Amino acid sequence: MKVHVEIGETCQLRLQHAVLVYHSSHRSFATLHDVMKPKDGAPLLGPARPLSLVFLRRLAEGLGSQVVAEILQVNILVRTPEMLVWWSRGSRIMFFGETDQEARKLNGRVFPHPPLVFKVRGRDLYVRALAKNARPEAATRLKTAPYWNVAGEDGRVCLGTARVPDEVSVSSIPAWESAFHKSAFTHALGAVRLTTHPGGFVGLWRSLVGRKHFPARYLVEAKETLAEFVVTER
Repeated sequence: MKVHVEIGETCQLRLQHAVLVYHSSHRSFATLHDVMKPKDGAPLLGPARPLSLVFLRRLAEGLGSQVVAEILQVNILVRTPEMLVWWSRGSRIMFFGETDQEARKLNGRVFPHPPLVFKVRGRDLYVRALAKNARPEAATRLKTAPYWNVAGEDGRVCLGTARVPDEVSVSSIPAWESAFHKSAFTHALGAVRLTTHPGGFVGLWRSLVGRKHFPARYLVEAKETLAEFVVTER
């Protein structure tokens, strides 16, 4: 069959293989079949063959899931065709929305932040916090990121009008972090408590003006490990 791609070219696609997927109550498996083309009639499936990693890799590349070779930085935790996970630390300027007058008084100040774990899957950004300023391991317990615009339940960030990168790559990490930190934190997202500070969210950040370190005692348990944060599809 012929298809027209968006750039205006015409290409010829030929049916070459078919994958059949079988399911039972306990397991699933798939077989690969060559497609035979008789002179008359519909195409026929050839004998079943087991799927190979080489075939799956080529199929993934053809579907646009190829990962370009990159030099991984030391802060990279996970890299797959669909996902990028890294951790970050340092002080940042923060801005707050217009809905809370007390929060607006803090606009443009530099605040210490807890170490953060970022995850980008597709076009979605997620963030969690760390209690210790050290590279997390699979079993490391994560904390809820203490920010408005972040859902405490799963760490999903409401990006709103934030300008995010068009790609998910190691080189795009600074742009993803900038999109998060330079956006205006406007509202609580979800019902999970963001901090144990007695003054709540605004009281927490007000208390951090002029300080160099974020006090981990004000972080809330996220009830998941780094491994769970990575593998959970949201």
